Amino acid sequence: MQNEILDTPTLYALAEQAMQQYDLQYQGKIKLLCQSENATFVIQTPNTKYALRLHRPNYHSKKAIQSELLWLDALTEHGISVPQAITNKDDEYVLTLKYSSKIERHAVLFNWVQGEMPTTDVDPKAFKQLGSITAQLHQHSKQWQRPDHFNRIIWDHDTMVSSEGHWGHWADVKNLTQLDRTLLQETVHTIGTQLKQLDKSPQYYGLIHADLRLTNLLLQDNKIGVIDFDDCGLSWFMHDLAAALSFNEHLPHAPEWVDQWLNGYEQHAHISQLEYALIPSFIMQRRIQMLAWTGSHADTEMTKSLGNHWIKETTRLCKQYLKHDDVMPLGAA
Repeated sequence: MQNEILDTPTLYALAEQAMQQYDLQYQGKIKLLCQSENATFVIQTPNTKYALRLHRPNYHSKKAIQSELLWLDALTEHGISVPQAITNKDDEYVLTLKYSSKIERHAVLFNWVQGEMPTTDVDPKAFKQLGSITAQLHQHSKQWQRPDHFNRIIWDHDTMVSSEGHWGHWADVKNLTQLDRTLLQETVHTIGTQLKQLDKSPQYYGLIHADLRLTNLLLQDNKIGVIDFDDCGLSWFMHDLAAALSFNEHLPHAPEWVDQWLNGYEQHAHISQLEYALIPSFIMQRRIQMLAWTGSHADTEMTKSLGNHWIKETTRLCKQYLKHDDVMPLGAA
């Protein structure tokens, strides 16, 4: 399992163990904010607050987490509002916590990024802001010289939608009929064939956020903050557009969201004709990646809330894509 499976008392014990390693100015009330892939705590001090992230097991190595923090440092220097890690008393950014001989977790303390989180219920123009900030991240990624020891997760066709997928395999999802499986397999094959047109040259492929949805934007005044770089890794830049729609590709406003995202992106960067032509394949690839995620996270509230309707909508989008792979697989029936 990659999502956090420890009970709440154990998570609090680990959080307290972590905070003991920081200076007095960072000490405060510890409160669990959310428990999903990772466990995130709010540390409320008399003057401010911080975010403590306890990493899920069996996902990122310490070196990989340190690499994420290097990119966050570089983005901050570039003027983009992202979380900044804080060192402990021993000048370490990434802590290794041991609760028992079998339970070990990495932890990082971040400053708190202020702002309100938009949702899909807001004006679709929020996606224009999302596209705009994504383009700025991509521009930075293309010009930033990554250190030699930099190591992050790879997001390609195999690691997203094959049996070797980082988030599991879509074929393991319960309630899929044999017809569903045949349809999904054909869709995965078609996506793979289409994406072979796009190589991994720096023009198309590089370091991306990989989960840049509205839930990871924070809006305050005219500033946009970006959070949760836990899945950042190497992939095609247009995967970030597909990720922006995660779980919601079948909703009525999805086509308008994509238009707004593209408008915002083009204000700062250009999408090549080839990339644009392959956007439908990226969208469908992400949808099936998230289907795989629901299979490996079947007991989570998120998966339960989606229900069988979401699977039926996924297969409907597959049919739409296979019929016209140059048309966006988006929107309601």
